[in-house]
Amino acid sequence: MTELPVLVAGAGIGGLAMALTLHQIGVPCIVFEQVRELKPLGVGINLQPNAVRELGDLGIGVEDLDRIGMPAREWALVGLNGNDIYSEPRGLLAGYRWPQYAVHRGELQMLLYREVVERIGPGAVRTGQRVVGYRNEADGAVTASVEATDGSRSAFRCALLIGADGMHSAVRAQMHPDQPPIHWGGAIMWRGVSQGVPIRSGASFVGLGTHRHRFVFYPISPPDPVTGLATINWIAEVTVDAAEGRKNSGWFRPVAIDDFIHHFDGWTWDWLDVPALLSGAAGAYENPMIDRDPVPTWQDGRVILIGDAAHPMYPTGSNGASQAIVDTRALGASLVEHGLGESALAAYDSRFCGPISQLVLRNRGAGPFGLLNLVDERCGGRFDNIDDVIPSEERAAFMAGYKKAAGFAIDALNAAPPTIAPGAKVGAQLRRGAALVT
Repeated sequence: MTELPVLVAGAGIGGLAMALTLHQIGVPCIVFEQVRELKPLGVGINLQPNAVRELGDLGIGVEDLDRIGMPAREWALVGLNGNDIYSEPRGLLAGYRWPQYAVHRGELQMLLYREVVERIGPGAVRTGQRVVGYRNEADGAVTASVEATDGSRSAFRCALLIGADGMHSAVRAQMHPDQPPIHWGGAIMWRGVSQGVPIRSGASFVGLGTHRHRFVFYPISPPDPVTGLATINWIAEVTVDAAEGRKNSGWFRPVAIDDFIHHFDGWTWDWLDVPALLSGAAGAYENPMIDRDPVPTWQDGRVILIGDAAHPMYPTGSNGASQAIVDTRALGASLVEHGLGESALAAYDSRFCGPISQLVLRNRGAGPFGLLNLVDERCGGRFDNIDDVIPSEERAAFMAGYKKAAGFAIDALNAAPPTIAPGAKVGAQLRRGAALVT
């Protein structure tokens, strides 16, 4: 009996981490990716300790992450007059057993891609191929419809189909044909990188402003030993009337700094000059802050969604990529426990779809940046002593609630056993029994 592979739709961070997990637990897989050539596109992202732990268990350690980013030391929120609202240590300094990393998204994707090719083989990722539909077969297999860049289509039989094809997932669209359109609440983000002097701890994530008008920045490289400058990732954001803003700008496009720098005129303090930092960038990408309404299930027979295909969320909690990585490990653990079949997908779906859907809605409510909302409501974002506005106990409780919901509460994460036990495999008899072939 020939063994059918698992098909992963999409070679983003989640899809490639899924391929590495499947290989680790002894399941053959192939990744189909619609672009012809993978390139290190994007800007900075954060990997929370829960995701760094999972990457480590995949054999991707801190020495690998050090080459594409740097450990974060602090997370801070600052009001409109430059005074601190809240700050806390991050990663190892906070007591986690694993660091938090600020990395370049595209470089992380390429790191994962190289690992997939090295471990599984050069044919493990097939580019220029997009999964556009699927059919659960009576014999226990799945037939995926695959469209090439030239428009031709082919059918591919697989044991399972894992939809890791992002916000615009074709797999999700078939699974939930009546899903509402992409949700946008009116926030527009401009993303870019500049060279600058790291501030505060030297590896601080700082959110500055209000929930409707803010600037976020953090370094994604150590300082150059000659110039003292690091690569600073930044996000400039304003909230506009949703209907008007969507009509006047595209969903994602490169823009000149002059198109939006005026929103941050006067944002200068003795420790930060926002206009100067923006002016130092070669350009930026404009995109709206978007997500999708949660769906009741991520499963249809032998088809399952992960990552942004399952739970696209606002990037306010710095955990979109982290959650995609955690998804792959949780799904892998379910396959080890239940075998390569519907019961494994159902167990994963039952455990995670509801709670992560709530996290999507929490992020829509500004996630950890919700503290900026409270400050804005109570004092307009300007204050002398934050304790007079929000007591320290209230600030700490707010952040603890978010960490628990996002799966990186310190005590729980530190005490948790490995998601997938070392050496664990999906039993051969379970694979054959679940993947009937002609």
